[in-house]
Amino acid sequence: MAKQVLSLSLLLVFLFHCTTTSGQPAQAPTLPAVAPAAPANAPAPPGPPDVTKILQKVGGFTILIRLLKSTGVADQLRGQLNDSSIRFTLFAPNDNAFSNLKAGTLNSLNNEEKVRLIQFHILPTYYTLENFQTVSNPVRTQAGDNKPGDYPLNVTSVGSQVIISTGLVNASVSGTLYSNFQLAIYQVDKVLLPLDLFVAKPPSPAPAPAPTKPKPKKTTAAASPETSTTATPTVVNSGAVSLATHGILVSLGVAVLIATFSL
Repeated sequence: MAKQVLSLSLLLVFLFHCTTTSGQPAQAPTLPAVAPAAPANAPAPPGPPDVTKILQKVGGFTILIRLLKSTGVADQLRGQLNDSSIRFTLFAPNDNAFSNLKAGTLNSLNNEEKVRLIQFHILPTYYTLENFQTVSNPVRTQAGDNKPGDYPLNVTSVGSQVIISTGLVNASVSGTLYSNFQLAIYQVDKVLLPLDLFVAKPPSPAPAPAPTKPKPKKTTAAASPETSTTATPTVVNSGAVSLATHGILVSLGVAVLIATFSL
């Protein structure tokens, strides 16, 4: 009986202790004085689109990537895309498109012409595929003048197919590689060849000779009565008589004088 009372007392003491402890508020965890640093391998904040990295990720654009880097166009695009108000559209020929060019085509171009060739594939505007249905031709490229014979580029949309014409090449868009609000990259099945680089221009005509001024005609003043001379007969030893009248010398081989002198 005593053991039962002792056990009951211990149980009551235990329950009282538990009730008192659970009623106290939990202590808040102590915050560190300095916020923890970000992990060293945290990704950097996203920057402007990098055309060469996009093409490398897709694969099959080795020649275009090399040209973008060697001409400096890749760095130029990346620098300009830092401004979110600047937008571009790039037509990207893959390695197969470059391999279909005539042998020596790229080697025939100097460095400046290679820059123009790559710039000819870039439009200074962001176009969706739907925008090409209402585009005004010829479209302007980064290569500059779009006048006939220089760098004209015409883009037409027929159904779901987009056709690009340079005057030498008709290429078609075969897929979208990248598109956001600032940059669109479309794969094309041919390298876009501009007229200015691949069509020989006729030599400029030689300048016409300057017209010669006509020489003024010499006029002979009429002789005044005071200075006019009359015909004067001249008698020579041979018996010939010469008569000078208005600069014309008339010779008369006669042995007699002129009839006027005989009158």
